[in-house]
Amino acid sequence: MAQIIPFFSPAARQSRADAQGALIAGFAARRRSQEDVFWLKENAELLNILECTGADVRAEALAPLQPFYEGAARHISFFRQYYRFILSICLDLEDLGLPGQTGAQIAQWVCAQGLPAAELSDLQRAEARRLLARRGIPLRDNGLDDRLRSFISRPQTFAIPNKKAAYELTHIVFYLSEYGRRDPGLPAAAVTSLEFAGLVAFLDQNADLLAEICIAMRYAGQQPPAAWEAWLDRQVSAYMLAKDEFCGLHDAYHEYFVTNWLMLLSGRPAFRQPVPLGAVHVSAQQGGSILRSLSEAVFDAGTARASWGAVKARAEAALNEEQHRILLAAERSCAGFAGFFEGFARAGSAGAA
Repeated sequence: MAQIIPFFSPAARQSRADAQGALIAGFAARRRSQEDVFWLKENAELLNILECTGADVRAEALAPLQPFYEGAARHISFFRQYYRFILSICLDLEDLGLPGQTGAQIAQWVCAQGLPAAELSDLQRAEARRLLARRGIPLRDNGLDDRLRSFISRPQTFAIPNKKAAYELTHIVFYLSEYGRRDPGLPAAAVTSLEFAGLVAFLDQNADLLAEICIAMRYAGQQPPAAWEAWLDRQVSAYMLAKDEFCGLHDAYHEYFVTNWLMLLSGRPAFRQPVPLGAVHVSAQQGGSILRSLSEAVFDAGTARASWGAVKARAEAALNEEQHRILLAAERSCAGFAGFFEGFARAGSAGAA
């Protein structure tokens, strides 16, 4: 029998339904205005997690988003540059149980207006294609999947710190897999890319990015390293949700969303803190990144830095005890660490014979 994972942990001393309702209401009506693009982003991300994890959401919990849904046709007409957010919100609301056909109507309008043709990025075109396909509208783009797989099948791209490329990697896997609904057909090199990007994120102690990488690995049929998910499990228990303290600046909401999303996928308790009513401000435990210290040690090693064995002692000597613990955990977490380090070291000199 398949295991049923509740969206919220019973340990939160709050019913799952009440916690869902508080979270949806807080992000729908208490943090930002609907004309703010960050309102669109936050609500689209929350609803996407609810929808793709199969959450059972009460009708009354979706009520705070009913006015937006009813005005979405006008909203997307004026804010058409944000059409992917708006369409995603409408589709997820319907798929979570909100009655209506607005999603299909807007999808037809997006197609008729040719909005995906204005996208320069293959990643954004892939997202638009997936959104339209959810209402049976095909978006033809010959070679798109090949270009996406070609980009993520170059592991050396992801062996160096580059958050933009790493987030594009995870989202490509999300779209190719339809958020875990089908095999994304990743080449072996793309799986290596996920491992390399994950090692960078772990060395950086970046819970937000590492959680996305672990999710992408699971959607690709891979088991993320146990050390990565164990560290993320500890991070999830440390979030603090403060009532009515959100002041319009960025907080750790996205990290809170994606790490708990991973908890759901990996069968761990998720959303462990009670969700207060109001404009919730999310705080996260800050990680102790060793990327800068490690990079400086590698750069100072000069031309001798081509292999992990050649620079290991120098790197370890440059780190304090806690940083050394993180480095050792990273090295032991993944069998491909030595191969990753060849790319991370960036040995040689441009233009050298």
